[in-house]
Amino acid sequence: MGTVTVATTTGPAPAALADPAVPTGKSTVKVTGGQGNWALSVNGQPYQLKGVTWGPAQSTADAHMRDLKAMGVNTLRTWGTDAASKPLLDAAAAYGLKVVNGFWLNQGADYVNDTAYKTSTLDSIKQWVTTYKDHPGTLMWDVGNEVILTTQDHAYNGATVEQERVAYARFVEQVTQAIHAIDPDHPVTSTDAYTGAWTYYKQYAPSLDLLAVNSYGAVCNVKQDWINGGYTKPYIVTESGDAGEWEVPNDANGVPTQPTDTQKRDGYTSAWNCVAGHTGVSLGATMFNYGTENDFGGTWFNLIPGGWKQPAYYSVATSYGGAARGGNTPPVMPNTTLSRTADVPAGGTFTISSPATDPDGDLVRYQLYYSSKYVDGGTGFAQVRFTQTGDGQFTATAPRTLGVWKVYVYAYDGHGNVGIESKSFRTVAPTPSGTNVAKGKPTTASTYQAAGNGAPYPPSNTTDGNWSTRWASEWADPQWLQVDLGQTTSFKHVQLGWESAYGKAYQIQTSNDGTNWTTVHTQANGTGGIEDIDVNGSGRYVRVAMTQRGTAYGYSMYEFGVYT
Repeated sequence: MGTVTVATTTGPAPAALADPAVPTGKSTVKVTGGQGNWALSVNGQPYQLKGVTWGPAQSTADAHMRDLKAMGVNTLRTWGTDAASKPLLDAAAAYGLKVVNGFWLNQGADYVNDTAYKTSTLDSIKQWVTTYKDHPGTLMWDVGNEVILTTQDHAYNGATVEQERVAYARFVEQVTQAIHAIDPDHPVTSTDAYTGAWTYYKQYAPSLDLLAVNSYGAVCNVKQDWINGGYTKPYIVTESGDAGEWEVPNDANGVPTQPTDTQKRDGYTSAWNCVAGHTGVSLGATMFNYGTENDFGGTWFNLIPGGWKQPAYYSVATSYGGAARGGNTPPVMPNTTLSRTADVPAGGTFTISSPATDPDGDLVRYQLYYSSKYVDGGTGFAQVRFTQTGDGQFTATAPRTLGVWKVYVYAYDGHGNVGIESKSFRTVAPTPSGTNVAKGKPTTASTYQAAGNGAPYPPSNTTDGNWSTRWASEWADPQWLQVDLGQTTSFKHVQLGWESAYGKAYQIQTSNDGTNWTTVHTQANGTGGIEDIDVNGSGRYVRVAMTQRGTAYGYSMYEFGVYT
């Protein structure tokens, strides 16, 4: 073992940095000025919202405040306010940040007739306004989120939608007046997802101190919408960033094309410039989202998915003039491609090319994930087993479940940053060698769903050669699915193409008379998808005898192939 030399210095050790104490005393926040010349003031000083929406658990707030301060953030926005809000308010105030305290109003509630809901909600809001009105972290109150827009998505139509929207806006007015009576020192706003909601507030909620809107790809249209609407109050943008899933074109596989890291970075910059550019009317924004979820939505909008900083993190910091704008920045992957995108065999291999460059010359480490968002609606990620064949070059095994998947390539720089790019690909059933002797043959099952959404789902769907049709059983164990080959036939391969409701435990059996069965394959722990099974079987009848479901639903299968 060699000698270790330790460098030393003389003089006193630097003092540890102590957390600041929580300030005492409330802030007085006012909307000042007049038409086209408004401003926000906090204790008489001008205040522009340079904010982010808050994503982590509020109990962890203190762990993030130094980072937020380094970004130049001065405001956080929440969607709900209750007993759990205090740690966030305390931590924000300790670092000189303010909070837009949100109140969630149920989307889809009946604001025309449900008096009990409105009464209990108003009572709760009054309770928490009373609790936090003097807290130094409180900036303003935000009542509701996207209720007017989403009214059309619930059990309303035509005139009923209009009645619900008017009733909701009137309830917002009732809440606003109640908040003002308790707390005259903090403004009240209400958020919706499109500026068309402002027409309802203009007519039915005149006590709001300012307007608010969530807007992403269309945020640069908000100024003109405000002008065209003839509005007489300022506004804030309570969510914004790059274009959302609902605003981008679909790719060749029919799924929304997620913007690249570079596009997202530039989108956040453009959004802030449009917000800040409406001087005297727009009072700032809380950009979406300071969140740590590392999933489908997190990679699209979170500035710190998994705690790693995306390029958009730095564009927000730059817009806000924060110290973090000059830090070490993430790798970029300008050209992500797949060897196949439309017809990747389920369970087969394909290649991914996504070489990264790092602006700071850092060594890059890669990781890959799959998302089943467009297969089964899941938003989580599954880590991919892959072989790295070169810098940003990978060979990966495709999922065995059919549908359109997304692969995400992560490039880490070792300094807390990550670049993320994604591409979609469609998995299809591999074609076994030989002849499918089950195709078009009579097929029966223990049960099938004859009624319900998309029904019927008869067993014949599994032998029609069409991967867009399926059989579905009742939701019970056991079940069986059987094909009559017409005569005794020897076969060497069975392919089961499960839908997401798969069989975990089953046996493949043969029979010459449909009564006495011989088991040729047993599966005790299946995982669904496409199962290709080599067997040595013979019989007129071939069946899958299923004893344990892999989900809470029934069994469901696209195709049941028997190959000679």
